Amino acid sequence: MTEMERIAAALERLAPPPPEPADLGAAEAFVWHTAPDRLEPVARVARVDLSLLVGIDRARDTLLANTRHFAQGLPANNALLWGARGMGKSSLVKAIHGAIRAEGLPLTLVELAREDLPSVQRLLTALRAAPDRRFILFCDDLSFSHDDQHYKSLKAVLDGGIEGRPDNVILYATSNRRHLMPRDMIENERSSAINPSEAVEEKVSLSDRFGLWLGFHPCSQDDYLAMIRGYCAEHGLRVDEATLRAEAIEWQATRGARSGRVAWQFFTDLAARHGVAL
Repeated sequence: MTEMERIAAALERLAPPPPEPADLGAAEAFVWHTAPDRLEPVARVARVDLSLLVGIDRARDTLLANTRHFAQGLPANNALLWGARGMGKSSLVKAIHGAIRAEGLPLTLVELAREDLPSVQRLLTALRAAPDRRFILFCDDLSFSHDDQHYKSLKAVLDGGIEGRPDNVILYATSNRRHLMPRDMIENERSSAINPSEAVEEKVSLSDRFGLWLGFHPCSQDDYLAMIRGYCAEHGLRVDEATLRAEAIEWQATRGARSGRVAWQFFTDLAARHGVAL
């Protein structure tokens, strides 16, 4: 054996073995991890019932129909859920996944962290190898900074490259930003670049590659109170209406905002004070 062959053999012994293929029927949801690459099954998805998501009817109905079409093997669009914080963007994705599963349609949720976007091609290869299953690839709280190159990896999902996006995979992403990048960054690049239009076109056009744009906006006080009443009804908590209203309004005033997240945080405190386990 030559010196080079001995070195190659030693390196092969040091290299970790390739990961075992995931049993994609083992769970309804998975989280993608790297180093080493693996799909980790989720024992229980943290979700709320679709009926408890108030004030986002249009987004709910549009995304539900799109997801049902996809689960049935019909054409469907990638979706970007953007807008106000705490208004149920990620909750809607998980709730719709649960609703479609409840209809008896096979659909698996796969969560991909933004920092793992460079590995997305390897993930797509793993999912493409299971053509009998259909996957929502879910990327939560997606955004890009000035020097962030991860957005180039996202194009592999949206455009698909020479192979195209796998027919059994669809991408749902959430972001507080419609264009996935800060407005001040867009303005800075436009004002300082030699060719302002080209300076931001590549990043801004990324959001254009989503077939569905679903906007989420701050909720009204009526919707905020309706969310809390819905949680009370779901968990069997009975509180005097006047007391509930006064305490809920005081809670949102101390937070300086109204949203689904604030409504849930108030209800969590309310349930604890009344000895109701969640």
